[in-house]
Order: sequence, then C-alpha cells, then structure tokens
Amino acid sequence: MTLTKQALEALNVGDVVAEREFSFTRDSLVRYAGASGDFNTIHYRDDIAVSVGLDGVLAHGMLTMGAAVQPVIDWLGDPALVDDYQVRFTRPVFVPADGEAVVSVAAKVGQVDAEAGTARIDLLVTAAETTVLGKAQVRVHAV
Repeated sequence: MTLTKQALEALNVGDVVAEREFSFTRDSLVRYAGASGDFNTIHYRDDIAVSVGLDGVLAHGMLTMGAAVQPVIDWLGDPALVDDYQVRFTRPVFVPADGEAVVSVAAKVGQVDAEAGTARIDLLVTAAETTVLGKAQVRVHAV
C-alpha cells in the first residue's frame, strides 16, 4: 500500500500505524560493521567496551535508527514518502555475547495536516524495557 491523501485524511492522532520487533545478535553487528564500514571495537569486543566505561558491546546507533524507521517505510509503501527522520540517541542497545537484544518499535500518529498532505509519525523505540531513541519522529507525505 502507498499512503494516499485519502488514507492520510483518515488518520487520527494516536493511531498506531505499525509495530515490530527486531533482534540484534553479535552476528548482526558484524554484518552491519561490514556494510557500514564502522568497525569500532565497542561493537564487538566486550573488553574494549568495558574499558571505556560501557556495560558491554553495544549496537551501532545507526543500525538501531535504521531498523526503527523500517516499520514506517513498510506502512507507507514507498521510502520516497519520508520527508524527514530525526532521533535523539538516549540509551545504548547492549547486545549479549550469547543471545540477542530485542528492539521494539511502535509507530503512532503524532500530527496530521490534511491540507498539506503530511503527517508526523512518532516512534517509541525500546530495548530491555528502556527507551533507546528519544524524540524519534518521521515526517511523511501522501501521494
């Protein structure tokens, strides 16, 4: 589905338009490092992460940010309908050596401007019951 003006006009502030969970493992971090070129050792070595004051290895911020917007893109039907996307990194996503970190995303309508054909989608992004992206907002337009 591509977001049409008619569908946008039917939106109400507070409507949840998408929800999803993502699992990050150490393998995910290695793959992301290869794709992004970000080989900072805090993303794969516990000893280094701890030596700089962290609780352990953490996911790349841009990996978390990219995953968080994906449910909105899927709902929109076309990534070109995203006009702006901003977040504030509030807490790291720690990824255990064995197992996974689960990041939960809920996308809710924060504002609708039917005349302009735009909306603001607010994201609640959590891991381990803690908000990891604050003021996460996606501005979108309809076709």
